[in-house]
Amino acid sequence: MTNEPDDIRDWWQTSIIDMAPGKIAFRGRPIEDLIGTVSFPQMIWLMTRGDLPSPAQAKLLEAALVAGVDHGPQAPSIAAARMAATCGVGLNNVMATGVNMLGDIHGGAGEQCAELYMLIAGRLDASTALDAAIEAELSAWRAAHGKIIPGFGHRFHKPTDPRAPRLMALVREAAQDGIVTGRYAQIAEALQARIGADRGAPIAMNIDGATAVIFCELGFPPPLSRGLFCLSRSVGILAHGWEQMQQGGRNKGPMPPDYLPRYTPSKPDES
Repeated sequence: MTNEPDDIRDWWQTSIIDMAPGKIAFRGRPIEDLIGTVSFPQMIWLMTRGDLPSPAQAKLLEAALVAGVDHGPQAPSIAAARMAATCGVGLNNVMATGVNMLGDIHGGAGEQCAELYMLIAGRLDASTALDAAIEAELSAWRAAHGKIIPGFGHRFHKPTDPRAPRLMALVREAAQDGIVTGRYAQIAEALQARIGADRGAPIAMNIDGATAVIFCELGFPPPLSRGLFCLSRSVGILAHGWEQMQQGGRNKGPMPPDYLPRYTPSKPDES
């Protein structure tokens, strides 16, 4: 394995895994030393970050992963997975169908929310007061993206998403124990209050907003917020896909066959 030309061996380069016949090591740690000694959240951290988290850090990451696993068949990712399960494809295809539904609007808002938190944090680093930092970045965000702020608001859970307060409580506990700083929790809660004040009614911090707090507190870059949510929601997609396979059904569409979409004819050409 060591005699190949460098242009072949250098085709792919990775610091993640060192694999050869009889050898598997992740980030320099033999697989046999990891099996049975690290948790799955710790392994996720090791693979994406290069080191092992403390048990307390892994516990906080795990809480975020647990919170996002599922939101029922009305969630597009779950609905798509269940429909795919009735189309004769394998479970891996079912899971891929669901994961591929996770985009900027559904499932990917955590990345955008983490970016916003970090922009506000950057202003705080420049000695801007929290209220002024939020005002500046909120105005800039709305000017660039519109009135909807990622991480806040929910079509079902009003004015509270039951997942968020629990996650935020865990962040505050971790901050008290010195595991995280708590600065992103402070930013998120102040941002939530400001959005609510602007609209004249309380607004929920949703799962994207709450998990983005945890991912930022733990030092994950914003794009990984989306990837980590995909890992989390994959559990629900797997469970729903498998359940649908057990229930049966063939070629189920998005609504029962007795109901058809409303036909709306196009306007006549007025030219």
